[in-house]
Amino acid sequence: MLMIYTNPAAQEAIAGGVDEVMAEVDALMKELRESGELAGGMALDGPAAARTVKVRDGAPVITDGPFLEAKEHLAGYLVVDCAGVERATEIAARWPDARLCAMEVWPVIDDMA
Repeated sequence: MLMIYTNPAAQEAIAGGVDEVMAEVDALMKELRESGELAGGMALDGPAAARTVKVRDGAPVITDGPFLEAKEHLAGYLVVDCAGVERATEIAARWPDARLCAMEVWPVIDDMA
């Protein structure tokens, strides 16, 4: 799984060249679809729309926002079915957010579906 992170500075940088960034994303997504490596993914809404749910003493405690206060937040994810973590890392390095903020590569150990 490739986790896409962003922050206000990265979003500001994209705002000036959103067409170029999206063209880069579209080309990489097309390549991954054609190679059969794209298994799924979604863009996520911003931190203001998130909720954190914890159960304490048997009762749910719900707070607005993400679990941790951070400058960066999870903006989306891709699931790739590729040869290994090295290939996933290559794909992540080509994603525009890797230059602007960060990408994380997490091996999936179990398909819960």
